[in-house]
Amino acid sequence: MKKIIVDKNNVMVINYLQSKFNNLKIGTIYKALRNKDIRVNGIKISENVMVNQGDELTVYITDDLLYGAKSINEKNIIYDDENIVILYKPQDMLVVSQGDEPGLDTLAKDFLGYTIYPCHRIDRNTSGIVIFAKNKESEESMSEMIKNHLLRKFYRCTVIGHPKNKKATLTAYLFKDSKTSRVIVSNEKKKGYVEIITKYEVISYNNNGTADLEVQLVTGRTHQIRAHLAFIGYPILGDGKYGKNETNKKFKLAKQELEAYKIVFDGGLGNLEYLTGRTIKIK
Repeated sequence: MKKIIVDKNNVMVINYLQSKFNNLKIGTIYKALRNKDIRVNGIKISENVMVNQGDELTVYITDDLLYGAKSINEKNIIYDDENIVILYKPQDMLVVSQGDEPGLDTLAKDFLGYTIYPCHRIDRNTSGIVIFAKNKESEESMSEMIKNHLLRKFYRCTVIGHPKNKKATLTAYLFKDSKTSRVIVSNEKKKGYVEIITKYEVISYNNNGTADLEVQLVTGRTHQIRAHLAFIGYPILGDGKYGKNETNKKFKLAKQELEAYKIVFDGGLGNLEYLTGRTIKIK
């Protein structure tokens, strides 16, 4: 059973559930409606009704149907030593487990046979590499390394349009709106806004009107890359929140083309000093 507070207005139950659970099949929703396994504000429903912001959805659908069968194996291990393990996280997976939904941390524990500690996070719908510590000493060392900007995180993505500048450092301000689960970017510093810095370099201009970019996060804020690139007019292809839905439909993409693919260690601290100068990436 899963309870959800609706955060949109004038949306059909089926459409809303599919937006929240990418692996949930429409046939499963129709079956739940027939069995009256979906409730709106405590009332059982048997048809595709409209819901609005603030409504409470109660869904009696098992986790394997909501989230799909999730597991990891040796192919998810990008780097491994006595202190840290760097894992590949697929799209539509949390880094840290939340409620009944398993995250990469729990799935890795089940596969590896021991507890690991996440050192940073990436968005659910962003695929890519995540660093985990195998012990508290390594977790503290990595935390200090991140705090002191001793490692750089690189992403690759496909954006809609051809950026005029082949290489740029973008600076703006970001506000996180927890009510809408979105962020707002502005050129001006306002109350509640924090500075964001994003670097990008064009890898290729594609004939279909898109471009492939390598992006470096200088600051790491919620949805920073997605919102910052959309703010300058080049949203990520497949991004339903900050992108262009018409173009996404044209390319038949429902998930964002964004992947955390490389980490460069400019320095190491404590028991992780040996990481200095290393670059770890996926192919």
